[in-house]
Amino acid sequence: MENAVQNRSSRQRIASVHRAEVSRRPVESVALAEVARRHGLEDQLAQVRREHDELRRVLFEAAQVQRKLCGPRLLRRESFEIATEIFPVRHVSGDFISLFDAQGDLVFAIGDIAGKGLPAGMWFTHLISMLRLQFGSHGDPAATLAAVNRDLLRTGTELPLTTMFLARLNSKTGEITYCNAGHPPALLLRANGRLEGLRNGGPLLGALMGASFVNGKTTLKPGDTLLGYSDGITECRNATGSDFGAERLLSAAQAARDSGATATLFSVLGAAEDFAGGYAREDDLALIVVHRDSD
Repeated sequence: MENAVQNRSSRQRIASVHRAEVSRRPVESVALAEVARRHGLEDQLAQVRREHDELRRVLFEAAQVQRKLCGPRLLRRESFEIATEIFPVRHVSGDFISLFDAQGDLVFAIGDIAGKGLPAGMWFTHLISMLRLQFGSHGDPAATLAAVNRDLLRTGTELPLTTMFLARLNSKTGEITYCNAGHPPALLLRANGRLEGLRNGGPLLGALMGASFVNGKTTLKPGDTLLGYSDGITECRNATGSDFGAERLLSAAQAARDSGATATLFSVLGAAEDFAGGYAREDDLALIVVHRDSD
């Protein structure tokens, strides 16, 4: 009898342990599933981070290529100093500068492809390549821009409109032949304090097939400074919504023009940065300064 009671008690204990084990299994299964889910999410997050880092690396490299295509930041030629800079607002720039030689003369351009970021930046290389190719064939700013305009419209794609100021400088005489395709007029600051806007040219590029472009001519004399800029500088805003504007740009340029191209460039960029006061830029910006030394 006693043995029967003990056996029954043992069976009860075993059954109790079994029930506890069975009841514990779903809890453990849920916990294991949760751990697996978290590991899966962590792996996905790590993959997203790797892809993000790779994208940033690719965009950084693209920005470096753009900067190289623009030409040197600083160039000396005879009595001329040329300083350039571009600042994209989103990794790659829709504003561009091109600086290259043509039969002993110096050719420079500054332009603005409509839009910003990748959509505009993807046209950057194509446009600069087209510009250099056509200038090599024509050697003339107006004829070059007419050819670029024609080729852009013949692509058959929905291309962004582009503005450009293109000039050819004879570094021995200071003579400049230029054409302005819808870009903010380059400013010529004379040594005697006079100001001239270089406006001759034609419409922006990519708008009208058969558009007419004409050259303008001027001479950069000793002590003169030419300033080309994109509207990203004049439309730079501060926290109150006010624009930096052409007057502030001109004032900053005049304050440093006697010190050369580099000093003028940094004077303008510094003034725009101070004016913005840390307020985020909304557009790319580009600036080129050409200064002729005083006699």
